[in-house]
Amino acid sequence: MIERITDYGRFFVGTKEQIFEKAAALAIEAHAGTKSKNFTWAFTGGSTPQDWYRWVASTKALPAGLLANTHFTVSDERHVPLNSDQSNFGNAERLLMEPLGVPVEHRHPWVVAYEPPAAAEAYRRTMMILAGPGKGYDVCFLGMGDDSHTASFFPGSPLLEDDGNLPFAALDVPGKGWRLTITPAGLRSCGLIVVMALGAGKAEALRRVLHDPFDPLKVPSQILQTCSDRVVWLVDEAAASRM
Repeated sequence: MIERITDYGRFFVGTKEQIFEKAAALAIEAHAGTKSKNFTWAFTGGSTPQDWYRWVASTKALPAGLLANTHFTVSDERHVPLNSDQSNFGNAERLLMEPLGVPVEHRHPWVVAYEPPAAAEAYRRTMMILAGPGKGYDVCFLGMGDDSHTASFFPGSPLLEDDGNLPFAALDVPGKGWRLTITPAGLRSCGLIVVMALGAGKAEALRRVLHDPFDPLKVPSQILQTCSDRVVWLVDEAAASRM
């Protein structure tokens, strides 16, 4: 893999297989080096994470010790039932947690049965108990959309201007419905942040992140510059073609 250091974190460019292996290795390394009483790992949504879940389940890439004492969640979620194919946690549970036998008590979905603001508050309380006050996830996986959004920060998102210094929020995204998400403040409280972006469709978005003037309202993934010392990007050659 090729490594590059940028203002937005470290980049590793490689094949899909190399990226998947590196993602698992980074989390395993973070778990081995943590002093956290409860190790927390948040996944995200999209097709790449689902492919990664299938790869992990088929290769048994995560050691039993990590699976047994890690608390799993998702960094952002749609306000839909967990059995929906649109549920980020539901997909992670079906494709990864269930096949690998993660204990049910170590699975922490957003409480989508509540109204969105109450769901965000209930989740904040759960994470405060697991991680401790003022602490985010030990490992946070993110993706990046073709419009450069990450988590549930879409272009123009009010969270990119003011998140109230709260780690999690509920917001009604025009045209997309209610989202439950980690905030910029929440990202800055995380340990390791891993962003996976694959395919030519991500090339222009990645170019904008790295080369456009800093303006997260227009290029939301640029918000990662505020915690770049903990950010690792894993991209394939197609996505990196305009770096």
